[in-house]
This record gives sequence, C-alpha cells and structure tokens, in this order.
Amino acid sequence: MTRTDTPPAWDERTQLTTFLDYTRATALAKCEGLSQEDAVRAPLPGSPLMTIAGVVNHLRWVEYYWFEVVLLGGEDEGPWTDEDPDREMRIAVDMPLADVLKEYEEQCARYRELVAAHDLDTRAVRKRSNGLSPDLRWILLHLVEETARHNGHIDIIREIVDGVTGD
Repeated sequence: MTRTDTPPAWDERTQLTTFLDYTRATALAKCEGLSQEDAVRAPLPGSPLMTIAGVVNHLRWVEYYWFEVVLLGGEDEGPWTDEDPDREMRIAVDMPLADVLKEYEEQCARYRELVAAHDLDTRAVRKRSNGLSPDLRWILLHLVEETARHNGHIDIIREIVDGVTGD
C-alpha cells in the first residue's frame, strides 16, 4: 500500500480516499520490523487490551462494521459479543502478526473497491443510535479519524515495547 497524503487529484472523493489509504498505510508501516512478542505486549497497566496486534485487528473490524453492517445493512458477524464487546482486540494476541496485517490489507482492498462503486451521497442502510443515517462521505471521514487516532496509540505502544519511533 502506497503511503502518501497527497491526492493525485483534488476532487472530494480522491481526497477522502487518499487520506483513508494514508492512515491505513501508516498503521501498517508502524508494524514494520515488529516482533510477534512485541506485537502482543500490552505495556499500559490500565489498558490490558492495548496491543499493536489488537489495535490493527480493531481497525480491520471497525471498517467491516461501518461498510458491511452500517452502509450495506449486512448481518453483524464481527467477533465481538455482548459479553465481550472488545473481543477483536483480545483474539489478536493469539494470531500471528503477519495474519493480522494480511487480513487488514485484504479488507482495505475490498473496501477500496466498495467505496469506488458507491456515490459519496449513498446513505447507510442502518441508522446510528441517534436515528440518523450517515452517508458514505461521513463514514469515510469517520474512518480517517478513527484510524489516525489509533495510529497514535500504535506510536505510543511501539515506543514503549521496543523503542521504535517514527512518523
């Protein structure tokens, strides 16, 4: 995945998708050279689920939820349950990091195609808890925000577990 925040064109769709791809690629870049042991370490005492593998797996499933469940109205088949709402983060520690990253990249490719096939004004089939139905534009903006925020978490965890820093 190419990592650039400069869109090849200045229309709204290209800007939105470029920024989402940039934040996705940043999450992947922050995992380069990371050992399996460090990928599943939870160094923050108050946040036992905050592992790099867990955060990346969370990003994967967040995109699934917004595109498959909210936008398209599909059944929610995510790993979470009422008893374990953060299960996507918990199960990642039992997965090879290479698999977590591969699944995230494959999902990103699928959703890149899905977004290309829909108008930005396409309304989500499912409504949010406030009763409103976001459009694809809002979903893309939300995913940029969500991914960028979690990239900050990955930064902090990575520096703590192995001292690697970067942009």
